[in-house]
Amino acid sequence: MSRGARILLLLMLLLPGPALLAAEGKTVHKQQSITDRSIEWPAWEDWKRVFLMQDYNTRIVILGTTLLGMSAGMIGSFALLRKRALMGDALSHATLPGIAIAFIIASTLGLNGKSLPILLTGAAISGLLGIAGILLIRNLTRLKEDAALGIVLSVFFGAGIALLSIVQQMQTGHAAGLESFIYGKTASMVASDAWLIGGAGLSCVLIALLLYKELTLLCFDEGFADSRGFPVILLDTILMGLVVVVTIIGLQAVGLILMISLLVIPPAAARFWTEKMFWLTFVAVVLGALSGMIGSGMSAIFPNLPSGAMIVLVATTMFLFSMIFGVPRGILVRKYRRYELNTKVNRQHLLRGLYEYLETHQQLPIDVTENVQPVSLSALEQMRSWSLPALKKIIRRAQDERLVTQLSDNRIQLTLSGLKEAARVVHEHRLWELYLITYAEVASSKVDQDADAIEHVLEPEVIAELEVLLVRQSTEGILQSPHAIDLQQPPVTPTVREAT
Repeated sequence: MSRGARILLLLMLLLPGPALLAAEGKTVHKQQSITDRSIEWPAWEDWKRVFLMQDYNTRIVILGTTLLGMSAGMIGSFALLRKRALMGDALSHATLPGIAIAFIIASTLGLNGKSLPILLTGAAISGLLGIAGILLIRNLTRLKEDAALGIVLSVFFGAGIALLSIVQQMQTGHAAGLESFIYGKTASMVASDAWLIGGAGLSCVLIALLLYKELTLLCFDEGFADSRGFPVILLDTILMGLVVVVTIIGLQAVGLILMISLLVIPPAAARFWTEKMFWLTFVAVVLGALSGMIGSGMSAIFPNLPSGAMIVLVATTMFLFSMIFGVPRGILVRKYRRYELNTKVNRQHLLRGLYEYLETHQQLPIDVTENVQPVSLSALEQMRSWSLPALKKIIRRAQDERLVTQLSDNRIQLTLSGLKEAARVVHEHRLWELYLITYAEVASSKVDQDADAIEHVLEPEVIAELEVLLVRQSTEGILQSPHAIDLQQPPVTPTVREAT
């Protein structure tokens, strides 16, 4: 071999494998190691295959998780309103020793220890024992329910981990596959599993719909339901039984650790969208179904992402969106309502300050044809803890609503409509003060601040009753203030005058 040929052979040996193939004119195929957990952006064909559900396994998994999400959203709504959301967490952890014991017994008897019905039966029995333990601890001791939940959750989960280590050492089998119940293994779902989840989930939904009125009453007012003759204990047991069934059938999909999230997150997200029970359950069912569908679909597109975690992340994303943009209980809506309320209260304080200043100085017009006397900005600034920029901002808003007019010499003048609105605001405020003095026994020196705090929440019936009381204690016009109005100038005895 010549020297040039030896150098060329050496360079070819130093080239990587794909380069050698390319040099030989062959197609380069990337080989992925089985330990490679890297995530690559899928091709268009992968998206198309999942969206159209062309693969049999994809159809089975999406169908099963969608039905699971629907049933979990329905039953979770009642569990959340019943304040039993953490019961599902304790229950799911309590199923682990049942799974291990069922595997040990079935393997010892020569049966298939990894048969899903056998494992779920053991999980159900163990879960029911866990719930019984919680009820016994809560009813027979002075411990609260949260302590009972923590005890049962930790003890049963610890026993399950210990039993799994025993299963690992058995001659008749090993624990491979049983760990999937901890984190879920949706990809291993077959058609029979999907039918099992769908059948059990739809049965739970039908039972909840048949007992919809009774379960709703149990969640909102247990004492009233008991007084009306409803079997409260039986209804509570049925509700816990439905939680048990939904939790058990969800172990294969999302695992016992993440199952609680599928029971709690969709109803909690639905709570931001509605105040009515029917729409709460409906929205929770829709969000649960979308979580299962989109989460399992994302797991199919990105094979290295676990489906259980993706389902929970999708549900969490929906929860965050609902928490921020939900109507009528989302953060943005509440912030906007708070802003509107603060604007309204500031406007009322401005109008009341102007009216009380004129009232104290006997400058209220007797006839509507008279002009209202202006009030200096400095006098208004001293009546409340307003900063000058904040006061000017409130005045500009009131001026835009044609309630006041700002004169060139830093004086504020009520318009005719502003005077009528100010008279109405002062009238309602003094009704509140009268209510606090008459019914709440609030000292007259503190009644002004307390009336400011609660004057926007009084029921119309109470307002009507106060109106009657007002007629008894006054003649006409605006009720006299029950406390001295604190002004910087020498106080003058208030006089009730006709405002309009």
